[in-house]
Amino acid sequence: MTSQDMLAQLVAQAASEGADFVTLRAVVEEASELGAKRMLAGLGLDDEKASRDLGELRQLLRAWRDAKASAWKAAVEWTVRGFLALLLLSIAYRLGVADLLK
Repeated sequence: MTSQDMLAQLVAQAASEGADFVTLRAVVEEASELGAKRMLAGLGLDDEKASRDLGELRQLLRAWRDAKASAWKAAVEWTVRGFLALLLLSIAYRLGVADLLK
């Protein structure tokens, strides 16, 4: 029996006998399972390779985040180095180091 058949049978039972708590819970569970399967099928993740595909996507996302963090760190380091170099050059100019080199 498929999930659709089970859901139809539970809804019919609820309509004919009245909906007690157990029947309502079963309807909700079957509807949730059917909706999840439809959603996975719509995303193309309903086959046996879906687990591997999701694992690869997680690895790719982790690598992207690591690369982004490294790029920001490198940019900040180079900015600080540039600022310190300019500061050192301005101190040297103030002290007249340029005149000593002539």
